[in-house]
Amino acid sequence: HVQLVESGGGLVQAGGSLRLSCATSGRGVSSYALGWFRQAPGKEREFVGAISWGGGSTLYADSVKGRFTISRDNAKNMVYLEMNNLKPEDTAIYYCAVRRGTGASRTKDSDFNYWGQGTQVTVSS
Repeated sequence: HVQLVESGGGLVQAGGSLRLSCATSGRGVSSYALGWFRQAPGKEREFVGAISWGGGSTLYADSVKGRFTISRDNAKNMVYLEMNNLKPEDTAIYYCAVRRGTGASRTKDSDFNYWGQGTQVTVSS
């Protein structure tokens, strides 16, 4: 049974940084791709980025490219989302997700099989 627990959210001023963590557990997770999504109030959940099973390939939404970085440590069963130069429009609940596949090419939330409970990120102007 795959479980995901996000942490690291909080309140930050525009231009600041946060690092989100996602602790994973369950059989085979280290062999699967991982993704980050976010959902702002009144909006649909949207893709933020993804990382392949070995960490060698990443994909980012245009809105975060150059500001956000995804990494993973399979030995520790952790995945991270480093967020820099945060903007008020980055305010959302951030979710990590597992896709039973190996590459980082999928961006739809329906492509992902397991989800964490989310962590709130609020960016003040």
